[in-house]
Amino acid sequence: MDRKLKNWEIALMFGVLIAVAAGSWLGQEQKELADSVIRFHVIANSDSREDQALKLAVRDRVLEEAESLYPEGATLAQAQAALEGHLNTLSAAGRAVVEEQGYDYPVTAVLEDCWFPTKEYEGFALPAGNYTALRVTIGEGKGQNWWCVAFPPLCLGAASETVDQALEAGHFTSDQGALVTGDGESYVLKFKAMELLGEIQGFFKG
Repeated sequence: MDRKLKNWEIALMFGVLIAVAAGSWLGQEQKELADSVIRFHVIANSDSREDQALKLAVRDRVLEEAESLYPEGATLAQAQAALEGHLNTLSAAGRAVVEEQGYDYPVTAVLEDCWFPTKEYEGFALPAGNYTALRVTIGEGKGQNWWCVAFPPLCLGAASETVDQALEAGHFTSDQGALVTGDGESYVLKFKAMELLGEIQGFFKG
């Protein structure tokens, strides 16, 4: 027997369609953005105050070392090649900090595909998704993470680029620059909403 859809059912279906369409659009935008950056991920030995402070010190040294490896005016491919060719150097830089502070933890650096949650930084945000990342693990790697961007160098303290500088250097398209800075929109909330939608879709698929 045929029946008319109730208003709330129509609204629900319409909302789902909009969410799916928006999720598909943002997913494509994220993939294109992931092809333009190398993320940075540092994992502390533990959540103790000392190990968390050590994580930040290792972060600063490794980022500084990474920045020194990039050729002037480096492209993404050149930056990735520089990192891949000097992973031992980056590990040693982190290890030196550990030893300077009186610890005996191993430090490993790898370049691999990693999933990142939505993260907000000063002046920009990046949507959740898979990215090529420089991942540095200290000791047992059981502590809280620190996430940012290794290239373009947006997270290098005084040496960091702004998103505008990355645009001028050709690292981002104008659309990508608008995506990560929001241009006045509640873009972080949008990223988090799409991240939640992805988790819900994954739940039903899995």
